[in-house]
Amino acid sequence: MESSSPQQLRANLETVASTLGFARCTVAPASRARHADLFLDWVAEEKYGDMAWLARNPERRTDPRQVLPGAKSVIVLATNYFQGKPPSRRTDAATGTIARYAWGDDYHDLITGRLRDLDLMLAEAGGTQKPYVDTGPILERDFASESGLGWGGKSTLQIDRQLGTWFFLSVILTTLEISPGKPEPDRCGTCTRCIVACPTDAITAPHRLDARRCISYLTIEHKGAIPNEFRKAIGDKIYGCDDCLTACPWNRFAQASSQATFQARDHLRILALRDYLGLTPDEFRLMFRGSPIKRTGYTRFLRNVCVALGNVGTHEDLPILHKSATSTAPLIAEHAQWAIEQIQLRQESPTP
Repeated sequence: MESSSPQQLRANLETVASTLGFARCTVAPASRARHADLFLDWVAEEKYGDMAWLARNPERRTDPRQVLPGAKSVIVLATNYFQGKPPSRRTDAATGTIARYAWGDDYHDLITGRLRDLDLMLAEAGGTQKPYVDTGPILERDFASESGLGWGGKSTLQIDRQLGTWFFLSVILTTLEISPGKPEPDRCGTCTRCIVACPTDAITAPHRLDARRCISYLTIEHKGAIPNEFRKAIGDKIYGCDDCLTACPWNRFAQASSQATFQARDHLRILALRDYLGLTPDEFRLMFRGSPIKRTGYTRFLRNVCVALGNVGTHEDLPILHKSATSTAPLIAEHAQWAIEQIQLRQESPTP
């Protein structure tokens, strides 16, 4: 391919990205991340919990030029996963809530394939690339803001005027010089709805998140027992939490994605919480094959289900909980016993 100007590369990139299904494609210069020092402070305070990989080589994570020598541009891409209203759920038994991004298939598989196609195009233009779908050592949201793809909200999530909060970020580091976008101003104003909405006060101040308190962290990344102080606040959530996203007023502009891979699987509509407890490990793997939920594992997922049953379950859920309380997996047994105690307390002191 003939040498192209930075402006022409940008135009070609946007055209191909749109054709591949990306909702937004923007570019930032490869430089040290704007909030690098804040990130390093966050790591020093060990607010990452069990996500120890965030503490490995943190300085490298703050500058893409340390990841890809010679990097000149960071391409930032948004994939819309919004599916509109939640699927209807059965009303004859307690059911669980799963974060929207995990309703359907694993986004990593879909987006990785699209990034490969963009990589080929950029390689033909003479570039060397490193693509990542939230798996690389890079502060994606900083570069999204620098590129003009939204701004960092007070919840620490990225917000875009067109997409709201319902999108995945992915990036491509490249040695090509591509015309950058203009940074988007912070449009949160005085709004604090995300902070107020957080059930566990994980957003400790605007733009400050203590992951150790976050329900998404507790139900997905945390490997051990869920601390007692957070169990009731989790409510019926069994994988992730959308409370701070749902609260954001910018979501009134969000449009449903046409991508079928993100549509909700049937089990969200059909299964009660107690049905998940009846799954064998093989049945769990089969049900969640190709789903983000599979990565949390059988034991931790059932731990989450037990907590949810402790909050919203009834006497009809007690038989399967008693069985789970004898599980050889201590993590399941402990949380099942807690759930039993919570349901029994509600039976003894019914809400007026």
